[in-house]
Amino acid sequence: MKLVQSILTKNPCYTAGRKITVKGLMLHSVGCPQPKASVFINSWNSPSYNNACVHGFIDGNDGTVYQTLPWNHRGWHCGSGSKGSGNNTHIGVEMCEPACIKYTSGSNFTCSDKATAKAVAKRTYEAAVELFAMLCKQYNLNPTADGVIISHREGHSRGIASNHGDPEHLWNGLGMGYTMDGFRKAVKAKMNGSGSSGSSTGTSGLQASALKNLSEADVIAKVGPLFTADQKTSGILASVSLAQFILESGYGKSELAQNANNCFGMKKSLSGNTWSGSTWDGTSIYTKKTQEYENGAYMTVTADFRKYPSVEKSIADHSAYLLGAKNGAKLRYDGLKGCTDYKKAVQIIKDGGYATSPTYVENLCSIIEKWKLTQYDVANAGTAEVWYRVRKTWADAASQKGAFHSLANAKKCADENAGYSVFDESGRNIYTGKQAAFQPYLVKVSASDLRIRKGPGIDKAKTGKYTGKGIFTIVEEADGPGASKWGLLKAYQKNRDGWISLDHAQKV
Repeated sequence: MKLVQSILTKNPCYTAGRKITVKGLMLHSVGCPQPKASVFINSWNSPSYNNACVHGFIDGNDGTVYQTLPWNHRGWHCGSGSKGSGNNTHIGVEMCEPACIKYTSGSNFTCSDKATAKAVAKRTYEAAVELFAMLCKQYNLNPTADGVIISHREGHSRGIASNHGDPEHLWNGLGMGYTMDGFRKAVKAKMNGSGSSGSSTGTSGLQASALKNLSEADVIAKVGPLFTADQKTSGILASVSLAQFILESGYGKSELAQNANNCFGMKKSLSGNTWSGSTWDGTSIYTKKTQEYENGAYMTVTADFRKYPSVEKSIADHSAYLLGAKNGAKLRYDGLKGCTDYKKAVQIIKDGGYATSPTYVENLCSIIEKWKLTQYDVANAGTAEVWYRVRKTWADAASQKGAFHSLANAKKCADENAGYSVFDESGRNIYTGKQAAFQPYLVKVSASDLRIRKGPGIDKAKTGKYTGKGIFTIVEEADGPGASKWGLLKAYQKNRDGWISLDHAQKV
């Protein structure tokens, strides 16, 4: 699988910065005859494209996967259903479709070159299997568990997505014989190292090259769960290993990490040690110049380093070394396994001779404290400090006045700035400060079937009417389930019983 990062940094979905706890993956098909992922990426990477944003596209011509959102960002890929939105829980990936099909009505289409179309569908299916296997490993998901891997069509059936039939409509229309049950089993087989998913290049797992253009904070958010998972196996504090990763690989961007997925400076030979559980293949190396601290000074030497097929393998080999390396008959890092004090664990590593730098302990502890890396330790995973953000709306990140750990301070800030509210980390408005007088504004609706409801939320009764395409006046805004914001139509102002989702309307 070839994975290319092409983040849609200008899309309002990305700039909104909402995060999710990933609970599943949703497979889509683009619904138009366009095999080139670049066409969607170029079109969607715009501040004005505020009606959709997915986490990735799979190119129909060569099977390349393009990541377009950080995996833990909230996307706009499936709309809402009677039970809410899969956008809040699932990563969404679109498979591009053959150029030789032509849609006639709904999900029905004709095909002028079935052989070519089938080849495109096969290519995207196989790449999706590899991608979903990688993501399931990254987020510790069971691909065959209920609701973990679903299609857009299945999402609608579950009440968490809009009414679409993809991607099954494409597979069925081309007679591919693919099913979502078969897809889930294929992902499971790929995770277990069996089965064929087509264009494999032996690089499954996270590639350090995917970290190259990420911010330091985004790198930590991306790799942090990998260290939590490693601690569950090795017993070595995730915060300590993650700090070593940051220090020794420069957030995964060092020459050694980028070219060899070697994130810990693991040399081909380490003090003559061998140990059980090594994930290195014993032959792959990368040669480079490095600095060593000897006799009170740094000197440059040329050395052979281990080369790994993925970041996960690098993490696992590093932990296996810390647990198994010996100095004579004694373990070099005795006491590290199960140690719950990061300062003590770091000192054990330094005392065992892991690093020659005289400031190694100080540097690691500083990193752990700066980024609060203990949040990734198994006992603390998922309990990171909460931030409360003060903005006009959650989507308007540019309006942010501040971010506070203290809810009281956040409320005070909102009260001091008319028109501002306090939002939690999921984007939920939890406090509204003093509000400026609302100014009605115009929105453009491009869909013919935007539903009008009697109140702000998908849990409110339907009026049975739709806006149709056109320009409409919004006279009031409100929060409610199923949309980031709801708007009251001017025509319904008197009784306040005509609301639309503003996620599907563009302000003009």
